[in-house]
Amino acid sequence: MQEWLKTAVFYEIYPQSFRDSNGDGIGDFNGIIEKLDYIKELGCNAIWMNPCYDSPFRDAGYDVRDYKKTAERYGTVEDLERLFSKVHEKGMHILLDLVPGHTSEEHEWFQMSGQSAANEYSERYIWTDSWFQRAEGLPYIAGERERSGAYVINFFKCQPALNYGFLNPKEHWQKPMDHPACLATREAMADVMRYWLARGCDGFRVDMADSLVKNDDAEGSGTCAVWRDLFDRVCAEYPEAVFVSEWNKPESAIGKAGFQMDFFLDWYGNGYHLLMRDYDDTGRNDSFFKAESGRHIRDFMDEYLPKYNAVKDKGLYCLITGNHDMVRAAYGLDERELKLAYSFLFTMPGAPFIYYGDEIGMRYLSLPGKEGGYTRTGSRTPMQWNDGPNHGFSEADAEHLYLPTDGRDDAPTVESQQKRADSLYHTVKELLRIRKEEPAFARHDNLELVSAPAESRSFAYRRDNLIMLCNPSGHTETLPVDGKGWERIYAVGGGACRDKEFVLEAQSFVICRG
Repeated sequence: MQEWLKTAVFYEIYPQSFRDSNGDGIGDFNGIIEKLDYIKELGCNAIWMNPCYDSPFRDAGYDVRDYKKTAERYGTVEDLERLFSKVHEKGMHILLDLVPGHTSEEHEWFQMSGQSAANEYSERYIWTDSWFQRAEGLPYIAGERERSGAYVINFFKCQPALNYGFLNPKEHWQKPMDHPACLATREAMADVMRYWLARGCDGFRVDMADSLVKNDDAEGSGTCAVWRDLFDRVCAEYPEAVFVSEWNKPESAIGKAGFQMDFFLDWYGNGYHLLMRDYDDTGRNDSFFKAESGRHIRDFMDEYLPKYNAVKDKGLYCLITGNHDMVRAAYGLDERELKLAYSFLFTMPGAPFIYYGDEIGMRYLSLPGKEGGYTRTGSRTPMQWNDGPNHGFSEADAEHLYLPTDGRDDAPTVESQQKRADSLYHTVKELLRIRKEEPAFARHDNLELVSAPAESRSFAYRRDNLIMLCNPSGHTETLPVDGKGWERIYAVGGGACRDKEFVLEAQSFVICRG
């Protein structure tokens, strides 16, 4: 694992909505450059930027039309190279978003693949042998192209799946993984990685990383083999390149495929979902960090710990405040609850990922879908920098913005949060300062759950000489943990250290050094 990853804190930027530098209503590369000092001062030393390639934007850029061109709305390739350079000048790193499982239906490869006459791209995508033959068990589209066949899609109709083969082909049209066409797909994706690594990016967050080989087994054995091959090809030339997978299966992604990082993602009913976003049909949030919730930390830990333990000496299983596909955390958690949640997320192993605006408690807005966002659109609104027009995001007229900003009088902004000493922003900044300064946080194999009594909602965990204690409930609770010899270095709320126990006030989080 690269040395810098041990102390990495990532900031996710949705480029459409971060900062508009030219007044056209859409964020761009130069706008990101303007705000690099802000990101660094917050305490982040790395950036993950959502897709910035040429695209028709039917899925917000995850439908790539040309992997080697930038979207005109963001700027030129030269502008992006300048962003890489400025990031590095500030001692930071930046990952692009790689979309290897599919392209846009407007990509030249697919346009060629859909022709009736055979050509070098005919098998770059997955086609059945005839227009009336279904791709059983897979999503597919038929009747759209000149070619007689149905093609497999990876997500939306506009995103045909690239062909990496089938683990166990059963039909004539299902190619084995070592078929020349499937190997050509691998080399084409390796070429894309080399192209951007040569221009200065530090690696990639990989979209739908588990989606490459079709009819794969439960462990993703076929897809893991493809990734190992890709990493062998690319990392021999770029040994410092970093890859984080959208997989949520670290035993496969890190343990078998060779990624350095994997995300614990919000899937309905899983441990992360119950931690922060457990909404019922009425919109009520019953997640762990709600003061009135009945949830126990074991709802999270029982799923997290086995996965963490399986890879803790191989890579980083990463926790996130949110991302572009999720309802924002502030939708269901108030500021105090967010402070507790972030205190937990930023003191756990793995590299934390902060979604832009989560550090100030930006809200989810109920909006019509935009560019394939649908219900996700409300989490992709412009960054709120100040109380000026468009909250400082853009000088364009409001009606020309990519998405509207939060128009409420109490909409959180960077400017207002920086002025208030007890704000969420300052809590995040203090937590990241402590994370940077304490050596225990640079190790990622040192998590120990110390106490989590079934009869209370409080819990404690250690990382070397640090102990973290949390009480999310609305009343004082006592934890049976030896309190002798501990020095408090951080607290939301508070409590008392005793010989055999910690007494934690309602809605409190404490870090002690021993």
